[in-house]
Amino acid sequence: MDQTQKDRSPGRLQVQILLGFGLGLAAGLLAYTFARDAAWVAALIDYVTMPVGQIFLRLLFMLVLPLLFSALVIGVAEMGEVRALRRVGLATLAYTLVVSGIAVAISLTVVNLVRPGDGVDRTAARELLAKGADSAGSIVQSSGKAPSGVDAVLALVPSNVITAMSENDILAVMVFALFFGIGLLLVSSPRTATLKDAIEGVFEVAMKLIGVVIRLAPIAIFCFMFNLSAQFGWDLLGKLAAFVGVVLLALGLQMFGVYPLLLAFVARRSPVAFFRQTREVSVLAFSTSSSNATLPTSLRVAHEELGLPDRIARFVLTIGATANQNGTAMFEGVTVLFLAQFFGVELDLGQQVYVMVICIMAGIGTAGVPAGSLPVVALILGSVGVPPEGIGLIIGVDRFLDMCRTTLNVIGDLVCATVISAISGPDARPAAA
Repeated sequence: MDQTQKDRSPGRLQVQILLGFGLGLAAGLLAYTFARDAAWVAALIDYVTMPVGQIFLRLLFMLVLPLLFSALVIGVAEMGEVRALRRVGLATLAYTLVVSGIAVAISLTVVNLVRPGDGVDRTAARELLAKGADSAGSIVQSSGKAPSGVDAVLALVPSNVITAMSENDILAVMVFALFFGIGLLLVSSPRTATLKDAIEGVFEVAMKLIGVVIRLAPIAIFCFMFNLSAQFGWDLLGKLAAFVGVVLLALGLQMFGVYPLLLAFVARRSPVAFFRQTREVSVLAFSTSSSNATLPTSLRVAHEELGLPDRIARFVLTIGATANQNGTAMFEGVTVLFLAQFFGVELDLGQQVYVMVICIMAGIGTAGVPAGSLPVVALILGSVGVPPEGIGLIIGVDRFLDMCRTTLNVIGDLVCATVISAISGPDARPAAA
């Protein structure tokens, strides 16, 4: 998966989530078909399935900011962990931000052009939006309160990071985390090493608790899918297929458009030869859905097939397994805009840039747990006024898309290592293919 660490039974959890998705979808469709206007269906949603889903979302929101802050700080700081590779670390950070930005821009452009979420029952969408007004989504910044223009730029820099955290200003907190991580990267002392260890401790605790909450996902997903399918009916299936198609199109453009251009014009390597040399990594990443499990093979291929310098390959690939996740960033961007379209929430250019920036930085700091993108997507949805419970719609197809975006993540790490090697000087440049 795009997450690099797993709990003790990730396969079992995936099966349980899929089962919850299927049962919730089936039960909701039956209710939609045979008891659409029944009072008991409305009561079940209002007093059982909706509250259960909101409890799950509130647990995620409670933990996601500490998790994102600590993960982003560590991800940036580790890029300069080895003093001799400080320049490589800064180059890797710059590359990650630029290429992730391109990736998210592609995904947002595709989803805006195709608009896979359009066409559902707008009355049902408004009803669900009204119900969500007092739900977990209201604890984060709504689209109506979002600043614009110069105010939006100023809002990126929090005057008080504690206040930003208390107000769930996710973008301001992530900008502070990025800045703080760069500070740790630039300063090397025993005290900063102790501070970094403490932040890693926060990350480990938050990650563990997120893993515990994710175990409740099968029940929550059942509730989400029952609510959605009972109100939207059979339209869900067509929209789900369109969503999958858009995600695959966006991932394909990055894999076979952007990466070959980087290889050909920056690294001066043949893209065809590169993909041939890395096919073993692609197959392993797709089959295991794990960046961590693929890392040893990536390191071997980087050395034996691509001829990259070991010191740069080890550094970039190890960091990239958690911090250079183009596929994850693209998936989050497509998901947010798709669900906004689905619920009839039109996001203006400023709001889409807001989503784009969060996805870029979340690609560096996404949690290393099963369904690690889930809390990030839920928080972004709430911050732009889209019901966070919409995440239930995409869970049923997440396993396959996880395999695809993990492949993009891993190949992207190898492209990054190749490019960084090429721009690091003649001694680090890989042999021509």
